[in-house]
Amino acid sequence: MDFNKTACVLALSALIAAPAYAQSSTAADVQRDANQEQRIDNGLQSGQLNTREAGQLQHEEAHVDQMEQKADHNGSVSAHEQSEINAEQNKLSRNINNAKHNSVTGNPDSKSSKRMQADVQQDASEQQRIANGMQNGSLSNRETGRLERGQAHDDRAQSTAAANGHVSASEQQNQQQRDKHQSNQIHKDKHDNDYHG
Repeated sequence: MDFNKTACVLALSALIAAPAYAQSSTAADVQRDANQEQRIDNGLQSGQLNTREAGQLQHEEAHVDQMEQKADHNGSVSAHEQSEINAEQNKLSRNINNAKHNSVTGNPDSKSSKRMQADVQQDASEQQRIANGMQNGSLSNRETGRLERGQAHDDRAQSTAAANGHVSASEQQNQQQRDKHQSNQIHKDKHDNDYHG
């Protein structure tokens, strides 16, 4: 009888702990996204990355965001999904490091690089806001998934704009409109009076 009680208590504890694990795991993923975006921006600012390289890295970041969006679709992240996300984030981290330390350099003072820097910095800021919302309970996993879909869309657009090694003023203007929409959506979801802690 004691064995059955112990087993029930352990099973119940696991069920109670599972949502908390999924919530904090997703917050850690999004925080890592913000950090990766910041590393890309730092590489652009230092000249270690050129615009094309940053665009390629943004394409990879879009893939990570899309994986997170799919994982969050049902409100929690499974251990298998978490493992796949971690592997993809590790790959992106290595690729950022490799791109920053290869023989290719950029001109951080060029107009194109400045535009890309501003766009990537905005992404880093939005990812940080999403991570903060996860950590303080103002965003649910589902809301985070929807926001990560928006981040993936923004990252893909940046990647496309930078594919030729140059971000034009009109491309940046289009990106700024997408960023404004995403920023407004983050604000709306964080202030919808639903507490998700």
